[in-house]
Parts: sequence; C-alpha cells; structure tokens
Amino acid sequence: MTALVECVPNVSEGRDETVLAGLAETFTAYRDVHLLHRHSDTDHNRTVFTVVGEPQPLLDAVFELYERAVETIDLRLHRGVHPRLGAVDVCPFIPLTDHGSTMDDCRGLARRLGLAVSARFGLPVFLYRESATRDGRRALAAIRHGQFEQLDAKLSTPEWVPDFGPTERHPTAGVTIVGARPILVAFNVVLATGDVEIARAIAGELRESGGGLYGLRAMGVCLGSRGLVQVSMNVEDYRRTPLQEVVQLIDSGARARHRGA
Repeated sequence: MTALVECVPNVSEGRDETVLAGLAETFTAYRDVHLLHRHSDTDHNRTVFTVVGEPQPLLDAVFELYERAVETIDLRLHRGVHPRLGAVDVCPFIPLTDHGSTMDDCRGLARRLGLAVSARFGLPVFLYRESATRDGRRALAAIRHGQFEQLDAKLSTPEWVPDFGPTERHPTAGVTIVGARPILVAFNVVLATGDVEIARAIAGELRESGGGLYGLRAMGVCLGSRGLVQVSMNVEDYRRTPLQEVVQLIDSGARARHRGA
C-alpha cells in the first residue's frame, strides 16, 4: 500500500478569487494529490487548503503552491483579523497512520520543503510542532508574535535565527512556518453580538494557556463583514477536548455576560 500524507497549507489571502483559483489549480496537475477542501474567510483574509497525497507528488504540489503564493500575495497590503507572518503562513504535514505514514515521515517532508522554499524563494523558514528545533518554537503563537510588521526586529535577534534561509524577511512574502503535527480541528463559533471584548474574554477563559481546556488555542476576533464576533479556535486533541464541551462552555459564558450587561 502506498503511504498517504495530509498537508494543510494556510495562505494569507481570503478575498481575491482570481488569486485563490490559481492557488487551488496547483493541486489539479498532480494525479496522486487530491484537494479535499478549501476554506476562505474574508474577515480573516485567509484560506486553508486540505490536501492528501503520496509523499513526493504532495511535496511537489505544495512547492508549486509556494511559487504561486510568492508571486501573487503581498503581505505589505494584507489586512485581516488572523495573525500572519507570510504569504504561505503555515504549512503542516500530518501523518495518516491508517494509510501508512508516520510522524517521522512528516518531519522529513517538512525539512525537505523548508530547505527547498528557502533556497528557491529566499524565504526564512521556522520549523514548528513536532519538527521544532527548539522548545520555544513548538507553538505557532510564539513564532507569530509581532506578526509581519515586526519581523525585521524579530529576525535580528539570535533567538529568532530561522531554521533555514536568510535572516531577513522576504519583502512581500514574509517568512513561512513549516512542520509536522497530529490531526487537529480548526473550529470557530460566532456569537450574536458585536462586542469583541466578550469573545476575547471567553477565549481567554477557554484556552489552555489561561487555565482552560487541554490543547485549546483560542482568540476573539471581529467579523466586520457581518457585524458579529467570533471565538476562533484550534482544538489540538478533539478526543480529550470534545467539541460539544467547547460549544457548551462558550454558550454559558456568552449567556452569563449577556445577563450581566
């Protein structure tokens, strides 16, 4: 049986359909690569591609995605509520153990991709999660801190020398974060209010770093196009942190704040 690997590249564009169609077309030229899903959000100004394939064709397709993204996405013009550092902001490889791939396979793919895109496009590359070379780089939030606008200062410090590539950001494409990780659930809940402080307060209570649920990363953001707010989350272990429990806690937190208003 040929091994299959999942890859979930996140690009910093969620509004320009011409650009997004071109990025999605990247995957159609590869017989053994399949685009399972594309989610674009105009408020986040971000698109997430979920792709599955055999390791080498998948690596080739993702490399081509980088080529198109570097050509068409300019972070100097990018505005959105989601934190970002690069045109291809983050690109994790996920093992599909039922289909013969392992975390070691994904670590290898992450390193190969990081070396290739740094050499070809002059992109600084940070390795994260199971590919991280330092404990302080396992978490996306730590790497993204300061975002694109503060990259020059960040890259000038010894502790933030990239794993691959130059120590100066790409002028339009920033940097990229590549790694290997288990399956997670990106999960957003929209609240029936325009008060972003409510979403931020609930996110602060829920996320693991605030003493909340295991493996939960959360932030509160405005959805300007809808006049509402959102608790935007990554659930890193849906078995230990069931989505139903997350929804119930958000609902009770929102109701309590509504009563107190």
